[in-house]
Amino acid sequence: MDRTIRSTEDVLDLLDGLFTPDADRWTDDGASWWDGFYADRSKPVPFFVAKPDENLVSYAERGLIRPGRALDLGCGPGRNALHLASLGFEVDAVDLSPTAVAWAEERARATGATGVRFHRGDAFRLTTDELGGPYDLVYDSGCFHHLPPHRRVSYLALLDRVLAPGGHFALTCFASGAMGSELPDAELYRQGSLGGGLAYTPESLRLIFSGLEEAELRRMRDEDAASPLFGEPFLWTALFRRPQPTRR
Repeated sequence: MDRTIRSTEDVLDLLDGLFTPDADRWTDDGASWWDGFYADRSKPVPFFVAKPDENLVSYAERGLIRPGRALDLGCGPGRNALHLASLGFEVDAVDLSPTAVAWAEERARATGATGVRFHRGDAFRLTTDELGGPYDLVYDSGCFHHLPPHRRVSYLALLDRVLAPGGHFALTCFASGAMGSELPDAELYRQGSLGGGLAYTPESLRLIFSGLEEAELRRMRDEDAASPLFGEPFLWTALFRRPQPTRR
């Protein structure tokens, strides 16, 4: 007889297990899938290029974000983390995949980048010594849409823990009608799959991150192969700000 649930984390772990093993892209057990994904660097995967997201570049150019401490969630081969470091940010970058982190570290050495630390692990479970915070910017390019619905709870708790008051949270994720599964949350558990990632509407993003102030939410601009920037129109880009505490 199994009667072991006594905490919210126990419930979240139980819900993780309702998905088939090959659907896992978010726990340590999913690291091997990502290792296989990143193993062949010659694959025509759009975000394998060493280019920063066009929206991230735009935020800095317009003064919406300024150098400080940054956390890059699901950093992959490090293209956005390295760009943030080049702008003067002190960056912690996290990914589940040892293969992705090794590639990112190679890129950092090749470019002589400083001010960035790469971490292999589950951002939800890394200790405060590893991810100290508070961060002036939390950046997520393509991680959030690989989480099952219940792990949004973990995600919001992470933001609450590490994002500084007045700090910014920026996100790119699959856009409804363009990329990703549009099944209702409950149906995902019945099927035990995320269908390769979840699509979001602007309304759903605003609801999920309603504790933050919206600065901008738009489709990512399409950037051609000759552009120095990464841009794919099947993604939303969003920038939110954590309010400052109210003074009494």
